Amino acid sequence: MIRLDNGIGPGSLQGPEDKPQFRPIPSNGICTRLGDKWTVHVLWRLSLADEQRLRFSALRKEIDGITQRMLTLTLRNLERDGLVERTVYSEVPPRVEYALTSLGESLRGPLEAVREWADEHVHEVLAARDRYDEGTSARTARQPS
Repeated sequence: MIRLDNGIGPGSLQGPEDKPQFRPIPSNGICTRLGDKWTVHVLWRLSLADEQRLRFSALRKEIDGITQRMLTLTLRNLERDGLVERTVYSEVPPRVEYALTSLGESLRGPLEAVREWADEHVHEVLAARDRYDEGTSARTARQPS
């Protein structure tokens, strides 16, 4: 099993002249997990539940476009990482509910910060995309065939 703290120790996030640097360890999978297509959607929806548990079907309805398989895989991976807690009730039919753990709740602030940044800068990003797309079209049109 790969330890999540491989290479992390006091000062490991320091760069030249003790300036902090972000150096993710690719093998730990944390950045990959947080950057996949559905993780942030699931974490965000669970964070909006205000410490209440949500059933699988409620999550699926709230997350537009997610398939049953992808929701199952995402929840399983988040549970494995300690970000989501799964509670199974022995009823007929079986009832399964999900909630953020305290570790998962600790991501609420960073997710909110990213959302605020996106709200604040959406027009700049859209303008940059338009400039890029226009430049790409112009470069494609000028290339000899």
